[in-house]
Amino acid sequence: MSAELQRSLPPVRFALVGCGRMGRHHSERMQEDGRGEVVALFDSEHSTAVQLRAERWPAARIAISFHELLADQAVDAVIICTPTAEHYLQTLACLNRGWHVLCEKPLASRRDQILELIQFSETAKSRNQAFSLGYQRRFAPVFVTLRREVLSGKWGAVRAIVSHNVENWQSTIGGTWRDDPQRNPGGFLTDAGSHKLDALFYVTGLKPVEVFARSQSWGSQVEIVTSVSALFTSDVIASDVIASDVTVTMDFIGNAQYLGEDLNIHCENADLMLRHEELWIGRDGHRERLPIDSIQSNPVSGILDTILEGKPDRSPPAAALPVFDMTQAILESGRTGTLIRLPSFER
Repeated sequence: MSAELQRSLPPVRFALVGCGRMGRHHSERMQEDGRGEVVALFDSEHSTAVQLRAERWPAARIAISFHELLADQAVDAVIICTPTAEHYLQTLACLNRGWHVLCEKPLASRRDQILELIQFSETAKSRNQAFSLGYQRRFAPVFVTLRREVLSGKWGAVRAIVSHNVENWQSTIGGTWRDDPQRNPGGFLTDAGSHKLDALFYVTGLKPVEVFARSQSWGSQVEIVTSVSALFTSDVIASDVIASDVTVTMDFIGNAQYLGEDLNIHCENADLMLRHEELWIGRDGHRERLPIDSIQSNPVSGILDTILEGKPDRSPPAAALPVFDMTQAILESGRTGTLIRLPSFER
């Protein structure tokens, strides 16, 4: 569809469920894109919805309850930004309502719920109903470029992965649902770390086999710091060397002093490195910048691309399963101090 034709079409009408930090973030992305608008708002804290309407969507209706929102006849799609424990029922209700759905991660708090929603996504696809997850790294140029380089095979099989993730997260969660282990099980790992886990699966195509982890709460009710040692499945890329399982080391530091992310993927013939939002490649004893040639996007623009242009979904519901399985294995290992094998990937 041409840009001129898209501009002539009426905007896709969205409901926004959850009007806090992520609801505001997605509102900003939608206004930047220009192809959608929020026409209905709901938040369990009514004042939060009122504030977002005043800031971003003055013409939007505010629903008093989620049930009332579902009855709105002037909605085409929904963005769900509520706490994890609420995602399953809200997503299922919106899908059954016939709306396109963009759900923030994690998709659900139980594995059987994720499997049900993944199965439902096939039905949704058959009736041209978009259903996407909010894994924004799948839309970031650095990760799109890194994925292309790793999966191209020209650098050989992946040998090891090191991921370092830091954020001043703990200072922001006091008195919020993020410091409630019932509503945010896993703490920093679950809330922010799921993006980091998904990025590994997206970039490499590998899956986890076993995990050992340690966690600390540092005075909070939920986990703040988690360190992980894992094995991923052998690389699928052909190699003259018999491939073994890939060693993966990860840390999640939720009480750091800055926001940062480093990701190093060590292949047979090159080291591919994301450092301070820049891509580097190391080979033959030298290191140089790796050009980034992808266009910046985001989950809101991604689901609009699927709705309006029929483009494949970069972040389908199926992406939630390996992230959930590895997260649960990390949490169980952290609680028990034992090595955990992932049953979904037993060989």
